[in-house]
Amino acid sequence: MPVEGTPFDFREPKPIGRDIKNPLEQLQKCRGFDHNFCLNSSGSETPAATVREPESGRVMEVFTDLPGVQLYTGNFLGDVPGKAGTVMGKHSGFCLETQYYPDSPNQPAFPQCIFKAGQPFVSRTSFKFSVDKF
Repeated sequence: MPVEGTPFDFREPKPIGRDIKNPLEQLQKCRGFDHNFCLNSSGSETPAATVREPESGRVMEVFTDLPGVQLYTGNFLGDVPGKAGTVMGKHSGFCLETQYYPDSPNQPAFPQCIFKAGQPFVSRTSFKFSVDKF
């Protein structure tokens, strides 16, 4: 589905949490993001996703040959102890999970993820970490 003008539009950089409390029903039911994003191209030299942390300059790029990326924003985290006693609660982290589209076996128009017994399956996802120069 087109993302233009919706909280799901990440084509230009923005904070992940900026639209997380949008009243859009899809976000309210999930209590945040827990959605698949269909990639225009996979297996290319172009990252499927790029995340920047502006304060530290840390950058994470995700490359994959799979057709989708699920964004999950820790919508059901309770208060979990983290590093150095930090308490991590709801929305204190996120995951980018490369995958086939949800419900692919039942949707003939989607890239298919059915593999027969004995048929090798190979996929590649890589994460590149760097720091932006200030």
